Amino acid sequence: MTLPMGRAMREAFGETVTALADHDPRIVMLDADLGVSTRADIFEQAHPERYLQMGIAEQNMLGVAAGLATTGFIPFISTFVSFAVVRPLDQIRVLIAQPHLNVKITAGYAGLFTGSTGKTHVIVDDMTIMRAVPGMVTISPADEIETREALRWAASYDGPVYIRMVRDATQRLFDDTYQFNVGRAVVVRDGRDVTLVSTGAQTARVVDAADLLAEYGIDAQVLHVPTLKPLDTDALVAAAERTGLVITIEEHSIIGGLGGAVAEALSERRPTRVKRLGLQDIYAESGSNDALLDKYGLSAVRVAEQVRNYLGTSA
Repeated sequence: MTLPMGRAMREAFGETVTALADHDPRIVMLDADLGVSTRADIFEQAHPERYLQMGIAEQNMLGVAAGLATTGFIPFISTFVSFAVVRPLDQIRVLIAQPHLNVKITAGYAGLFTGSTGKTHVIVDDMTIMRAVPGMVTISPADEIETREALRWAASYDGPVYIRMVRDATQRLFDDTYQFNVGRAVVVRDGRDVTLVSTGAQTARVVDAADLLAEYGIDAQVLHVPTLKPLDTDALVAAAERTGLVITIEEHSIIGGLGGAVAEALSERRPTRVKRLGLQDIYAESGSNDALLDKYGLSAVRVAEQVRNYLGTSA
């Protein structure tokens, strides 16, 4: 059964940071002229005196955020992933990560879900980059519920955090009782034949794929990994020991992202063959969400098909 649709992460972003700012005067929002798209405009309406419109100058925006953090503010960033990670990487590295400043790089329009805006806006290596930045907590929430919880945690944490959010409404993986724990993976479906490891909005599609696999007699465990750093190595080891087969699926490059992180962890703790599904060292094209998910093998049907082929059970 396909998981139900929920609301967009960007709505959760605007509402949650605004609610946090209602009770914490240290929280400010820095926007790179994209507030209507990221829904940072919700914050602007509620707290105009703490909404800093930086214009299309992302390097400067991250530098200003670093400066604000040194004076006790808690800055949240509003822009697209393509402009939050790649363009100001030197500022992130030198001004934020090295001094371990309390800046929240909360970026929207991640992965393939921004394909209609043009291929230059499609970034599929951001988790690779940010996971490699020393001291940077790196989070990819699955849905609106986990996004809210991750943002609340980020506001309470003293240090740099990167949160990756997709643009459009996503399937709802969790309910309102869900509690986010940084560095903890979540078994969202138990199984004994193979472990499917996923992150972000892709996890819901993997749960749907597991349901399809069940129709062929394949009992798949699904492990959701919202935090790529710190990584829940213990959960990965336990999953590998349970099924002996691990397949990672991510709406991201397989190089250095979730697949790379899982392979690294298991090679050290519990050597296991890892199959990585995702973008295979290529740039993504522009297109609709469904067309891109199908093209790159990330729809539920395509994931199930690839898992069956890998297990040698395809009809």
